[in-house]
Amino acid sequence: MSILIDGQTRVLVQGITGKLAQFHTRRMQLYGTNVVGGVAPGRGGESVEGLPVFDTVKAAVAETGATASLVFVPPPFAADSIMEAADGGISYCVCITDGIPAQDMIAVKRYMWRYPRERRMILTGPNCAGTISPGKALMGIMPGEVYLPGPVGIISRSGTLSYETAAQLKALGVGVSTSVGIGGDQINGSSFRDVLGWFEQDDDTEVIAMIGEIGGPQEAEAAEFIKGHVSKPVIAHVAGQTVPHGRAFGHAGAIAVSRGDSAADKIEILSEAGVIIAESAIEIGQTIADALGHQP
Repeated sequence: MSILIDGQTRVLVQGITGKLAQFHTRRMQLYGTNVVGGVAPGRGGESVEGLPVFDTVKAAVAETGATASLVFVPPPFAADSIMEAADGGISYCVCITDGIPAQDMIAVKRYMWRYPRERRMILTGPNCAGTISPGKALMGIMPGEVYLPGPVGIISRSGTLSYETAAQLKALGVGVSTSVGIGGDQINGSSFRDVLGWFEQDDDTEVIAMIGEIGGPQEAEAAEFIKGHVSKPVIAHVAGQTVPHGRAFGHAGAIAVSRGDSAADKIEILSEAGVIIAESAIEIGQTIADALGHQP
C-alpha cells in the first residue's frame, strides 16, 4: 500500500510542452508512472513524448480518465493551473513550480476548500520535489533510483534532503513506502500535519521521517498533532541549525524571524512530543533504521 499515488494512478502533466516538463515526463515514463497526457493551452491535438496534449484539464480528464496532475507551469500562471486542475476533476496535484507569488497561493488555498470544510483536491507543493511510491509511481523530479520499496514514510520540506534520506536508507537496506515533498514556500498546499495523518492510516508505513527546516509554524503544529494522533515512531531532522536569526535559508519559507522559528526551538518542541531527533543530516538514515530495529 502507498499514499497519494500508486501504479494505477493516471497522471497528467500541465505545461508538458516546456523543456523541463518534457525531460521529467520522460523520466517518469521510464520509471513506470502511468502518464496519460499533457495540458498546454493552444497546443491541443499535438503529441509530446508519445502523449496526447489537450488545451484544458477538463478535456484531458474526460479523454484519459486522469486523477492526478503534475504542474510544470511558470510562476505567473501556476496558481491558475492548480485551480484549473481542481475544477477539472483532478483529485491529487503536485506543483513543482518555484517562485509563485504569495498572494496567488492565498487565492489557491481559499479555492481548495468548499464550504464548510470539504477539500476540492489534495495539493502538495509548490516548490517541491514531488511524490514517489517506490516501485509503483513517481510524480516529480526526484531520482527514483535511490528509493527502495519499504516501510518508511518520508515527509520533507527539502527535496535534496529527502533524496539524501532515501539514499542513506537504501545503503542500509531499508526502503520507503511513500516520500512526499510538501515544499519550501511560506504557503503550501499540504502540511506535515496533513501527511502525518495519511501515513498514520497507512498499514504499510511503520515509521515516519520528517525533514523540516527553520521558519514557519509547521513543525510545531506537527508536534501537537503527533501527541494526540500519531502512534507510529516519528524521526525528525531540522535543517538550518547554524543559520543566523533573520537570514533566509534555501527556501522562501525558511527564515527564522520570531520565537519558535529557529531549528533549536523546533527540535525542543518536537522532542517534547516524543519525536526522535536526528541531530545531523548524516545521521538520518541510521536513526530511522534504529527505530525500525533494522539489522544490516
